[in-house]
Amino acid sequence: MRKLKFHEQKLLKKVKFAPEWQKGSNLREVKILRRYHIQKREDYTRYNRICGLITSFVARLKKLTEDDPVRIDLTGALLEKCYNLGLIKTKKSLVQIETLSASKFCRRRLPVVMVRNHMAQNLTEATAFVEQGHIRVGLDIIRDPSFLLTRQMEDYLTWADKSSIKQKIKAFNGDVDDFELLGE
Repeated sequence: MRKLKFHEQKLLKKVKFAPEWQKGSNLREVKILRRYHIQKREDYTRYNRICGLITSFVARLKKLTEDDPVRIDLTGALLEKCYNLGLIKTKKSLVQIETLSASKFCRRRLPVVMVRNHMAQNLTEATAFVEQGHIRVGLDIIRDPSFLLTRQMEDYLTWADKSSIKQKIKAFNGDVDDFELLGE
């Protein structure tokens, strides 16, 4: 690229071309965004911020004495919450929560869980199914791929009733009800 002339430099003096996220080394961030097919960078930064808050909270808890009733109650509540969210495997100690990363939040996103449950072959396909309204959790149809599933909600993950994919699966398995065919 050629060197800018004086009047060009003067015009571009106050303009920022590179956003803040491009200035630093963000290779790890881009790698995670691609691996988990995250479309909004803000989701990843939000997960990072939450991880930072949790780890700082754990550091404060560790400063308290081990027999302090406040520490025991808060530790139990934090371990229970993180376990129910699916961020840790067991409710044993705070050591697991110290190593909490944004990737653990990314693994609880709806498309990732769909791929893990063999509802889709890859994350791109799973994200498309979610955005098109083919997926329901409980009674609600979810259209946001950044939806985080807890351990309990994972049991209620199914295809939407009006989904063409659900009907094709039923036809393939031979489970099509004659009454459903009349209704359409």
